[in-house]
Amino acid sequence: MKNLRNFCIIAHIDHGKSTLADRMLEVTHTIEKRKMMEQVLDSMELERERGITIKMQPVRMQWQNHVLNLIDTPGHIDFSYEVSRALSAVEGAILLVDSTQGVQAQTISVLNLAREMNLSIIPAVSKIDSPLARVQEVKEEIVAILGCDPNSILEVSGKTGAGVEALLEAVIKRIEPPKGEENKPLAALVFDFQYSTHKGISVFVRVVDGEVGPADPLLFRVAGEKFKALEVGIFAPGQKATPSLKAGEIGYIVTGIKSAGIASVGDTVGKQSEAAFALPGYGVPKPVVWASVFPEDQGDFVTLKQSLSRLHLSDSSLSYEEESSGILGKGFRCGFLGLLHLEIVIERLKREFNLELVITQPSINYIINYGKNSGKDGEQEVVYSASFFPEDGLIEKVEEPWVKVSVLTPSEYTSSIMPMLYEHEAEIADTKTFGDTTSRTGSRQVLELHMPLRELMRGFFDKLKSVSQGYASISYEALTNREANVTRLDVLVNGEVNPAFSRVVSKRTVEMEAEKIADKLHSVMPRQMVEVKIQTKALGRIIASRTLSAFRKDVTQHMYGGDITRKMKLREKQKKGKKKMQSLGHVEIPHDVFLKVMKPD
Repeated sequence: MKNLRNFCIIAHIDHGKSTLADRMLEVTHTIEKRKMMEQVLDSMELERERGITIKMQPVRMQWQNHVLNLIDTPGHIDFSYEVSRALSAVEGAILLVDSTQGVQAQTISVLNLAREMNLSIIPAVSKIDSPLARVQEVKEEIVAILGCDPNSILEVSGKTGAGVEALLEAVIKRIEPPKGEENKPLAALVFDFQYSTHKGISVFVRVVDGEVGPADPLLFRVAGEKFKALEVGIFAPGQKATPSLKAGEIGYIVTGIKSAGIASVGDTVGKQSEAAFALPGYGVPKPVVWASVFPEDQGDFVTLKQSLSRLHLSDSSLSYEEESSGILGKGFRCGFLGLLHLEIVIERLKREFNLELVITQPSINYIINYGKNSGKDGEQEVVYSASFFPEDGLIEKVEEPWVKVSVLTPSEYTSSIMPMLYEHEAEIADTKTFGDTTSRTGSRQVLELHMPLRELMRGFFDKLKSVSQGYASISYEALTNREANVTRLDVLVNGEVNPAFSRVVSKRTVEMEAEKIADKLHSVMPRQMVEVKIQTKALGRIIASRTLSAFRKDVTQHMYGGDITRKMKLREKQKKGKKKMQSLGHVEIPHDVFLKVMKPD
């Protein structure tokens, strides 16, 4: 194991992790130059379209008689659970900071996580070939957060390949080889898995102790499920079968299991014939955002259930449970780690499983304390969906989750950010300044905020980027619950409440939110054969109302001249028909209307 190194690349989103990984694969000849393409480790179509890493991806490289196992990790805060699992499988990490952007909030957040796991950290500045690069200033920022020697910070360019070889040499010198023994009982930590129709579930493992080969009788020590290894291998970067996986190595095991819910990240693979304890696994990811997902055609309910089960195999942070709605039928209440995570999951369901879906407005979990008039005096209930939020008269108290948000921004934008903090009910807990005030970019401030998670979801990040001209960044972590001053806002379409549009809003902003959603629905709703009345209701009253006029055909267009009473009779007949249609007709809301209303402005 002395010639083995396991490491990952951690950084803020768009700081060049995947491009640097491409150059490493090229320099180590893991992939032939003629087969190289951009973002080679981002195999998902969505990753290539958006230019972001969604799934961690391991790969094995050979360099100077050493075996290097790299795990490329996502940078967006919604996928921090992926990052934490990758960090648990390695001994070191390259901390990559963009020389044009400097240290960001997520950089500090992920660095703290790596430090908690006692990983060796190799700091590096990327994009040094850019004309906007400010290498020395960014190095000073890294020194401020890491407390390292400035000379230990490497300079690299994923675009030109400059400094990549020196970085690989630093990985060999500065990261300790893995500790473990081949003659001990097998203990392999499951950090990810993949599903194949032909092979079943393949678990991605870090072998801590022992050795595993094909045909070995194995079991999941936590789940208790027994199976036989059909194949073991490494990532090169595609799956490549090998005779065995030994202590310290990263690879995969094909289990042949095709049932969902058996394999789970954090479980330990061991041999049936050996007695051993399970390794410490991972904490269960806690959903931040909830949304209900319904098939547009109820005949697709079983397909949706199977699709969520398959998707969960490649995304263990997704949670779901069955629910039903009187209007939308049967569906699932799903938990996500953030709005981007929600967007990615819904897009994957549509693309990979050809599903047409209706998604309710994203919400968070509220703890309802019922009052004396509710019939549940003193009882508590956790409500995840706005459509199940009780009326104000039944509630004694509502509690909601709060988060600690770190905003990192150039000092010149602080005054522009302050009004926005009041708008989103944020409290400033602390402020820190770092950086050189005499440099051309000036100093930067870290604002530590405490705010409701509900307000963080209400377009906070987009507004922050707007007022800071894209320079500010955020990271956040959960705090305890606090009492909430909120109410349910319903949308009525022709007098009928549509739960897909229901949302929980602050009583302070309920008037503004009600007008906004009424205007938005009025602008995106197509005209119908009947008149459509759009109303928003909260606090026991109608707050906003809009009317969408019906299609009207000129029934007298074929008539030329003649008695005016003939035209009047035709128009009266049309009026009666419209009145009957209005009383019997049902307003069909197209699928794209739900999506347009759900998306923030």
